[in-house]
Amino acid sequence: MAPDSSAAGKTFATTTHIVLPNDTNTLGNLMGGQLLNWMDIAAAISAIRHCRRVVVTAAVNNVSFDQPIRLGDMVTIEAKVSRAFRSSMEVYMDVFVEDGATGERTKSNKAMYTFVAVDQAGAPILVPGVIPETDEEKERFEGALRRRQLRLILAGKMDPKEATELRALFE
Repeated sequence: MAPDSSAAGKTFATTTHIVLPNDTNTLGNLMGGQLLNWMDIAAAISAIRHCRRVVVTAAVNNVSFDQPIRLGDMVTIEAKVSRAFRSSMEVYMDVFVEDGATGERTKSNKAMYTFVAVDQAGAPILVPGVIPETDEEKERFEGALRRRQLRLILAGKMDPKEATELRALFE
């Protein structure tokens, strides 16, 4: 399919959760696995909005846990498709924490997940491209190809010699 989707409006997904006692570890911090679950759902919604098909999580490319998220905090996840390839899409997420008492909102985490669109039999299908509009979208779009090449090399699905974007960084 031809590129016809802006990363900004059509793929944006946001969700907000409050950290409850059942979501925390013994230190009173949000468990990483719970945050991964919330991010997986937000990213899937973004990917579905992009291609309007069933999607499956192919990879959790990068997750940073920059600061603890505490019991009672409100967690907002903002997800957008940063780039689409043949059947896969990279979804970039920012995680913000809001203190319920003060309203102070800070960025606490970021993540990139890869999804693949599939047909009813589970076979990969083509997805539309992404046209980045803002400077941030353009930066994420450009970086997505390098991240994809690195992920494929690490998974043994690409010969490092074929990773033209990664090689260009070191030439």
